[in-house]
Order: sequence, then structure tokens, then C-alpha cells
Amino acid sequence: MSAAITPAPLQSERRNFQRVRVTIYGRFMLEDRTEHACRVTDMSPGNASLVADRSGRAGEKVIAYLDHIGRIEGMISRTHEDGFAMTISASERKRDKLAAQLTWLANKHELDLPEDRRHERITPRNPISTLRLPDGRQYRCRIIDLSLSGAAVESDVRPEKGAQVHLGTLRGQVVRHFDDGIAIEFASIQDRQALDAEFSLQPDA
Repeated sequence: MSAAITPAPLQSERRNFQRVRVTIYGRFMLEDRTEHACRVTDMSPGNASLVADRSGRAGEKVIAYLDHIGRIEGMISRTHEDGFAMTISASERKRDKLAAQLTWLANKHELDLPEDRRHERITPRNPISTLRLPDGRQYRCRIIDLSLSGAAVESDVRPEKGAQVHLGTLRGQVVRHFDDGIAIEFASIQDRQALDAEFSLQPDA
């Protein structure tokens, strides 16, 4: 199941690269220095389409900070009802890195992987935590296990896949449902010290 991204021989600059459908959350900053939440719905190394409550104007410079991707910058190429499309200004090396990141994300989505399983599973000393939903409601939950990239959580509530949630203070999104709860992927890879401060890990983990 390959999702390799290769340049497409199309005339238009904004279609110079094959796009892949993704769900990536983040924030963007317009020229007036205001920041706004966004969700990327499709992306290539040369352009992206963002859903957002606020949009700039065509030709306006924009900087975005995206989960799994990092910082990108470019220019708004067009606006639409739900947001805008942007071209991405990047060096060839940066574009190659973006292509690799997008390929990984596309394959990860296709295989329905809840998180990067290369990370060791960790058990917290105190498994009780709080699950906060996008509307602010909070529920008590129990952490089954953790890794640097996500957690399996036993919970009576099961937000839909793709929903942004907080486990304690860590932001993430729901990537899978199972019988008694959900799998959450953190917005960024954590380090063990941060997880220990948040969840009090087992000393021998």
C-alpha cells in the first residue's frame, strides 16, 4: 500500500505536486499577526487546503504551525467558504522532507495505525486522568497504557475519530475506538520527563 508522492506534470503552480488527503490540526498566523486554529484537509509539498473560521486575502503571506509537520510558510492562493488554499514556499530539501512526512501520514491513515508502535508502552503509577472534549466537557478516565506518541484510555465517552481532545494537559486526537475506550495520538512526540510530570510513570518502566 504505497502512498509515494511524486511531482505531477501539470501546468498550474498550485497543482505541481500530487495532493494527499489528510487530517492535520494546527494554527496559522496572518500578516496582521493574529493567530487562528485550522485543519488541513489535503496537502502536498507545494500547497495545502485549510479549513478555518478566519481567512486572509488572496496574495497574503501566511505562516502555519501544523501537528506532525511543523512550521510552513507561503501565500494564500485562493479563499473558499470554509477557509483557504495556500502555496508553500520551501527549499527542495524541505519539500523532500514534507513529501516523506505526508507519505508516512497517508500510509498511517490507510493502515489505521493508532500511533507509532516503535515507542515503548509505559504504565502510569496513577492511571486516573481527565479527558476534555472539544466543547469543554470533562470526564474521568483511566489510562490503560502510554507511549511517547499516544495513549490507550478507558472511558465511558467515546468522541468520534478525528476529534481533538486533551488527556490531562496534553493535546491530541482520537484515532481509534475499542470496546472500552479510545486510542489518542498526541499532537507532538513527548519525552519521558514530560510524561512523568503529567502522569507519574512507574519507576521501572
